[in-house]
Amino acid sequence: MQTLAQLTSGELEGTKRLTLAESLSVFPEAIFSLANTLEVLDLSDNLLTELPSDFARLQHLKLLFLTNNQFEQIPAAIAACPCLEMISFKSNKLKAVAQGTLPQQTRWLILTDNQIESLPDDMGSLHRLQKLALAGNKLSALPTSMANCRNLELARLSANNFSQLPNWLFQLPKLAWLALDGNPLSKEGVSTAISSQPVQPMQTVALTDIELGQVIGQGASGVIYSAKWLKQPESLHGSDLNIAVKLFKGEVTSDGYPSDELACCLQAGSHHNLIKVVAQINQVDKLGLVMELIPSTFANLGLPPSLNTCTRDTFVKGEYLGLSQVLWILAQMADAMTHLHKNGVSHGDVYAHNTMINHQGTMLFGDFGASSNLNKLPEIQKEAMESVEIRAFGCLIEDLVENRLVLEDELYHFATELSLLSQDCLQTDLSFRPRFSDIFASLNTLKNKLTAAVISH
Repeated sequence: MQTLAQLTSGELEGTKRLTLAESLSVFPEAIFSLANTLEVLDLSDNLLTELPSDFARLQHLKLLFLTNNQFEQIPAAIAACPCLEMISFKSNKLKAVAQGTLPQQTRWLILTDNQIESLPDDMGSLHRLQKLALAGNKLSALPTSMANCRNLELARLSANNFSQLPNWLFQLPKLAWLALDGNPLSKEGVSTAISSQPVQPMQTVALTDIELGQVIGQGASGVIYSAKWLKQPESLHGSDLNIAVKLFKGEVTSDGYPSDELACCLQAGSHHNLIKVVAQINQVDKLGLVMELIPSTFANLGLPPSLNTCTRDTFVKGEYLGLSQVLWILAQMADAMTHLHKNGVSHGDVYAHNTMINHQGTMLFGDFGASSNLNKLPEIQKEAMESVEIRAFGCLIEDLVENRLVLEDELYHFATELSLLSQDCLQTDLSFRPRFSDIFASLNTLKNKLTAAVISH
């Protein structure tokens, strides 16, 4: 974090990244002194309502963060910025997005937590758009022109006013991460099929029954603490007193409503590769999940995407896995995803950074912040949602092969088969993608062939 005093004194000359949060109500003209170098401008947590008409003087600006300000409309001046590709107006007072206000090269647009009722027809001209965050608005329709956003990979449409969603959305060729819960979706055309496993009632406990420890994780929707029972429910007597507690953040997050995440997590039911939920905290002032504490022998499979990778995970260099481990991890994920979709739940965030593994390759999968109840969708869209998540699975295979897999020379043909499976999952025509149950079977076959090959050597 820098200061306005540093900026005006010339101390920040030549800087590429500027962050100012000083309750600013007027855009500081001194920022233009950095026009030849500035690439990232973060003016979040101020009181700004407008930008100067000559804002495009910041000709090298790539990333603009205006989260938690007072904008009622997106300033048209940003459209002329020649390099601007990531924009955040999260938590402002936007009611609509006017035509011609977004740069044509926009890749990542964050409009979460506003009061936006409509989007302009020219949204469809944003051909580079990969990531779109619209949760927590008042949208009831998407412009049909957005069917042309064929590079869109991640969309957060949760917590809006959609009574139905267009079929073209589910057919976008690169869409892999979609969240849409928290909408008043109509029942017309909705499948009447009941999930194979009815939602089991979940024990409700008070936060006062728990002693919170240190923070062990944090995501878009909440903070996870290590904790222990002060007053363990009778139904859990005999289980470990040490637990993990996820406390949800405010009313709406970048993924949607906490109450929807809680409901989907319970609807998902139990599976040996899903982090086990043992109770819920459902108080007026606080929502949360009580989970089994994951042993310290588990670590994250990957790290979240960066500003540069946009939609793809990042990885620690030098942390490698053998082919048998990678196949085992992927098979477990395919099994867990088969289970979720059987129970009418999409995860919405199939990523390595939401996956934990131990040295044996045992996998645990969690974070239902972007999950959706698929039983609210027409059957054709419900089936398409599985295809959308299968593309995410294809990306996961790619990421693991490129970043975590180490191979012995004689096993390269197995990696080729794995890459072919990834290509099947990534096909732009959704109708040609396999189902999760098919993927699970294919991975098990590949795993058995590998075992036989190793034994024969």
